[in-house]
Amino acid sequence: MDAKAEKSEKAYERVIDYVKDEIWRGNLKRGERLPSERDLADLLGVSRNSVREAMRTLSMMGFISSVHGGGNFISCDLEQNLGETLRIMMMMGETNFRQVSQLRRGLESETARLAASRILPRQTAKLAELVRRMREEPDAEKASLLDQKFHTLLCEAAGNKLIYAIFMAMLSTINDFISIMYGRIVQDDEQAEQLHLSHEKLVDALSRNDEDDAVRAIQDHFEVVDASIDRS
Repeated sequence: MDAKAEKSEKAYERVIDYVKDEIWRGNLKRGERLPSERDLADLLGVSRNSVREAMRTLSMMGFISSVHGGGNFISCDLEQNLGETLRIMMMMGETNFRQVSQLRRGLESETARLAASRILPRQTAKLAELVRRMREEPDAEKASLLDQKFHTLLCEAAGNKLIYAIFMAMLSTINDFISIMYGRIVQDDEQAEQLHLSHEKLVDALSRNDEDDAVRAIQDHFEVVDASIDRS
């Protein structure tokens, strides 16, 4: 790397570090507008091109969002950040459905435990309706969409904002995972029945606010999923 390129890289990193530090110190909060490119360049002693490069990188990372003609704003979009990382890892073969299942099992076990003590009656009723419709729906693709809604609502019912943000960041990958795995599972009548039963047991446990049974139902659910992965 020549001296000019190295200097440019350090300038671009200086802008990113400045924004991160300001967020960390509480001087910049979600929704607040960043100084203009010119002001940042003057403040940090870098070129406006370096500022623009830093803004593009921060936008891709989910730290900021840009409004045409309105400037750059702090967004700290965890969902975008994690979501893009996971999608790239999947595309590059750095992770796979087995690891996605392992992550989901841990995340949703805690989700089910929390939901058991926090879920609202209307949420339990909605989950029960989704389970009924899944069992009755003959079209696997349509049923998998109901399954996706089921797990999203379960995550909402847990009432943990960080878990929900992580879940939503993974949503695209999770939905792809559910669509593929659901289609495989329902090709086997015994596996399909076990999947439906695990959903029904979970709703029953949630309706009784039974944390242990809710976690056991989630474990049963992922035993079915992992068995299908092993057969693929």
